Amino acid sequence: MSTQTFHLPDVGEGLTDAEIVTWHVKSGDTVAVNDVIVEIETAKSLVELPSPFAGVVGEVLVEEGQTVDVGAPIITIADAAAPASDVPVPGDPGLPAPAAEPEAGGSVLVGYGSAGAVTSRRRKPAAAPAASAAGVVAKPPIRKLARDLGVDLSAVTPSGAGGEVTRDDVVKHASQASVFRNIETPEWPEVREETIPVAASVAEADPREESIPVRGVRKATAGSMVRSAYSAPHVTVWTDVDATRTMELVKRLKASPDYADTKVSPLLIMARAVIWAVRRTPMVNAAWVDGDDGAQINLRHYVNLGIAAATPRGLIVPNIKDAQNLSMRELAKALERLTLTAREGKTPPADQQQGTITITNIGVFGMDAGTPIINPGEAGIIAMGTIRQKPWVVDGEVRPRFVTTVSGSFDHRVIDGDGMSRFIADVAAVLEEPALLVE
Repeated sequence: MSTQTFHLPDVGEGLTDAEIVTWHVKSGDTVAVNDVIVEIETAKSLVELPSPFAGVVGEVLVEEGQTVDVGAPIITIADAAAPASDVPVPGDPGLPAPAAEPEAGGSVLVGYGSAGAVTSRRRKPAAAPAASAAGVVAKPPIRKLARDLGVDLSAVTPSGAGGEVTRDDVVKHASQASVFRNIETPEWPEVREETIPVAASVAEADPREESIPVRGVRKATAGSMVRSAYSAPHVTVWTDVDATRTMELVKRLKASPDYADTKVSPLLIMARAVIWAVRRTPMVNAAWVDGDDGAQINLRHYVNLGIAAATPRGLIVPNIKDAQNLSMRELAKALERLTLTAREGKTPPADQQQGTITITNIGVFGMDAGTPIINPGEAGIIAMGTIRQKPWVVDGEVRPRFVTTVSGSFDHRVIDGDGMSRFIADVAAVLEEPALLVE
């Protein structure tokens, strides 16, 4: 009987360690190639690791909650078989690809998919899908998505090239609220953030306090925010806006057959407004760069539009690449994909890199305005407040109108007061009259 040892792989993020969150197997369990065996958390994402071997689990070498280095042994599997050839690869949501060959002396990650959002590090996996869905062709990440969204896979019409159910197929059957709801404040979840229970002895000594280790996304976000706050001189400006016409446009788009399968919210108009305003004030899309030959300003002639997303694991800022080239409908679809992926905890590292300007939608939390911290590597971040009816003077008369506040923080090394004020005024102008977007 031969025994193979699975070592913690580098999941393509260039990270040095990860935390073991949840084991899906125990000693004595039988596993096949590509069965999900463990969930790990890195500084970027929550990731499901599949087994590169087939056989019987021998020993689980690392306990849940422990942080281990890349390359460390985490589990042994007896009577291992060679990896199968039809396994998913990172970044491929629908098509099979050849598996990686194992290297001598160690195991290789043959494919992985990020796990859905969790509310606790100690939550166990959800119940298995109904038996009626067992014969459906769908990859493990898609099956998990269906479980999380309460979708019966047997009722889903597959659209994949090989007859498999894709992520989009599942999403169309899911009834869910958007992360970017903007008309009313969403209900707070039962668990607002991930917390790690303290040991019983500590709790008994001081039950009024709790120690929460800082790791993963929270640690990465904290480091980035400190670097940004203490390196870039922030200046914030804001203005109130009559967004009634924006709300009317959103209503019309929702009723349009062209957007029947697409999530539409005021964030879509805000995103288009920011892209439009960037063309008129390009310096907000630039970045300050300190080099060996002195500092310089890097002006980007494209918009990788970041959207700050509050997830159960912390704040992330995925971005839509080359957003300036997208039509209104294409941008709506991109925002929908970004939203769903962030909620599931499946945002890949590449989507969180090379952003040029960011929108943070604090309106979903019922906030009117704020002074957001600039995302590192950028020169501006725009905050959209909640949209609510307020008294507003129109043609000398006070009328109820949908009003929001647009605010923005900027790197004063890159852009001066007139530029940042002109930019915010342009964004506000589009929200007040979306017809400006028609050229």
